[in-house]
Order: sequence, then C-alpha cells, then structure tokens
Amino acid sequence: MKKKSTDAIWQEIRSEALADAETEPLLASFLHATILNHNSLENALGFSLANKLASATLQPITLMELICLALSGSASVRAAIRADLKAVRDRDPACRGYSTPLLYFKGFHALQSYRVANWLWEHGRQTLAIAIQNRVSEVFAVDIHPAARIGKGILLDHATGIVIGETAVVGNNVSILHQVTLGGTGKERGDRHPKIGNGVLISANATILGNVRIGEGAKIGAGSVVLTDIPPHCTAVGVPAKRCGQPHTRSPALDMNHGVNDGADGSDAFLDTGHYI
Repeated sequence: MKKKSTDAIWQEIRSEALADAETEPLLASFLHATILNHNSLENALGFSLANKLASATLQPITLMELICLALSGSASVRAAIRADLKAVRDRDPACRGYSTPLLYFKGFHALQSYRVANWLWEHGRQTLAIAIQNRVSEVFAVDIHPAARIGKGILLDHATGIVIGETAVVGNNVSILHQVTLGGTGKERGDRHPKIGNGVLISANATILGNVRIGEGAKIGAGSVVLTDIPPHCTAVGVPAKRCGQPHTRSPALDMNHGVNDGADGSDAFLDTGHYI
C-alpha cells in the first residue's frame, strides 16, 4: 500500500492542480506532467526547472537528475523551498495558491535554480554551478552568483533584472522587487557585496553597492542608490539614499507596504516613484 505523503504544502499543490485540471481541461495534460505525475514537491520542481533550463547541450533528463540530487540532498534546501513558496503566496496578491509560483512565477524558478547552483558550489562543483547560473540568467533574466548566501522565505517579485553578487548575503524573509542590484563598486576582490538583514524590503530598481549593511527590518525605496550602511528598521530613499523615517512594521518585507509615514500628518508618501514625496 502506497504511503500517503505528510507534506501539507505538496498535498495542497496536488489539490490545486486537480481542481484546475477539472475546471480547465486544456491544461489537464500539462498539470499531470508537471505536478500530478510526481510523488514529491522536489520531483515536480526538478521536472519544471529541468525543462525550462534545458538547452542543446544540457538535456532535460540529465538536468532533472542533477536538480533532484541537489534538492533531495539537503534538508535546509527542502525547507527553504517551502518557505519560499509560502512567502510568495502570503505576500504577492497576484498569487492564488502554492501551485501558481511553482508553475508560473520566474522569480521562484530563478531562486530555486540558484539553490541548486549554490548546492553544487558548496560541493566543489563550481564549473557546473556557473553553467547553471548562466542558463538561469538567459532563461529568467535573473543573475545570482552561486556563491552568494541567501536565506529562506524569500520573495523575488517579478524578478526581471535582479543581480546578486558573489559575496552578497541575504537574510531570511526578505522581499526583493525587479531590477534590484546587490553589486560591487569596482574591480576589487574579496568581500565586496551587500549584506541584507532579515525582513528587509527592497523596492523596484534599487541599487545597493559595496560591502554595506542593510539592517534588519529596513526598507529601501524604489530607484534608490545605497552606498552606505542603513541601520535596522529605517527607511532609505533617494540618490544617494538617505534615511527618511522608519517602516510601519518590524518586518516590512512581510506586509509589502511601499509607503512611509512622513512624520508630519501621518499620511503615506510612496516609495515606488523612487523619491520621498
């Protein structure tokens, strides 16, 4: 007798896929191939990533074996996958369930591909890790160096144009929007990329350069250029970025509120313009 899975998220994904296959018969074959024919979240994710990242010289079957090896070989990676899925479902109002990011959101796909490349990097297979990074940048327009250290519960919202450098560190429960760069400032080697604390929200088109620290629970406004440390629980906006108040909550990444209290009349100025209004 086949043992029933105790993975609650995977069971919910399967339930969503069954419902979608019934209401949209045109997608039934696709949903069976990508979800319902698999016995675990790791296998389903491996199948999807392998088919998206495959090329003339990287065959889907070989890639799937490699990806599943990485995903099944680390309990921390398996936990991160589920925390990332929950982050997307909870923070993105366009997300209608766990199956949506698993199947359709390239920010989630790019992040899990990074986790595979990072596992390879940590196991001494740097050349293959770089090859995976290259395919991720070509397919998803997201460039994350496999040596970067990224926590769990991460949302890469829209994701196009995100760049994260080799020595960057991103904490847990961080939300990053499209066109964000966590980069260096020149040709120097060594520890040269930003360190992002837990619960940080980085809005669209923000650029953070150098070995600077963004404190826990900080918020970075859209279009801002950050060149110096930002203390915990502060909001920074502008070019160059300057402190201009503090977020409404301790972890702005979780509520995704891009406004900031101006300290005068209690109204919100919005950060998505890239300026503090």
